[in-house]
Amino acid sequence: MRAFISYSHSDKAALDRLHVHLKNLTREGRIETWYDRNILAGCELDAEIERELEASDLFLLLVSPDFIASDYCVEREMRRALERHAAGTARVVPIIVEECDWKAMRELRQLKAVPTDGKAISAWANPNTAYLNVVQELRRIIEAEAVPTAAAKVADEPSATRPSMARYRAKRQFDQIDKGDFRDAAFATFKDYFRRAIIEIDLIDGLRGRFVDRSATAFGATVVNSGHRNGTAHISVHCRSSQVALGDIYYSFSENAGDNTANGGFNISADDYEQFLIQTMNVFGRADERLTPERAAEVLWNEFIGNAGISYD
Repeated sequence: MRAFISYSHSDKAALDRLHVHLKNLTREGRIETWYDRNILAGCELDAEIERELEASDLFLLLVSPDFIASDYCVEREMRRALERHAAGTARVVPIIVEECDWKAMRELRQLKAVPTDGKAISAWANPNTAYLNVVQELRRIIEAEAVPTAAAKVADEPSATRPSMARYRAKRQFDQIDKGDFRDAAFATFKDYFRRAIIEIDLIDGLRGRFVDRSATAFGATVVNSGHRNGTAHISVHCRSSQVALGDIYYSFSENAGDNTANGGFNISADDYEQFLIQTMNVFGRADERLTPERAAEVLWNEFIGNAGISYD
């Protein structure tokens, strides 16, 4: 898919970071990105942008206060992208970079934004996790909307009309190897999220944090809130092993807890199309809520720091 990236030049750092996270997709030949810096010297800017607005399959809008303030981004690029989205000839994906009044814009409010729930990348404890969530959603789009080879060949004919993008999802069965790979990757996501979030906590006045990588299947963390009477919280997180089966990923709110105890956990489930996590053994958990590993890590982090009188919005 050819992706047109619409952004404010004030958000160049976010654009660069997005390109880093898209590298796997571009290396695989699944996506080709275009933005205004691709225009060669001597070319007519408006003409080149107009051509790409008509040629692209996918529009990535890097939404921020500066994006919304840009008449060119909103009135020209976004408007044409939304027209093609409505016509079924392209897809528009809002990527919320910074907190802004984007939900007041009816056209954007009607679309599913990324990262999860439209939470701005700048608001995540670990921005890399947010970008990973964006890339995973884009990969799903690419896989779901792949145009059959025959149709693509017809679309390449000069006189052909580009077909509407079909939405395909192939059913499959997940075996124990698939489940094990998903579990290991999910646990790695939890560990990375907590490690980076602890570093962030440690930079805030009145708060302290400690992360301990105990083994390949366990880690622990402690946070201290000096302004709260019961301001210390511990957590031990374990990945399922062959000896213990308290959950695929499970945790105890105590320091250096053994792998045979748990206050809650997450189990792997799947439908006919994908694997996901559900929270178990916890009064706050909802068995019907499907969680990505990134979202599950965030849910657990918020519950953990809440025990120390800390909240994260």
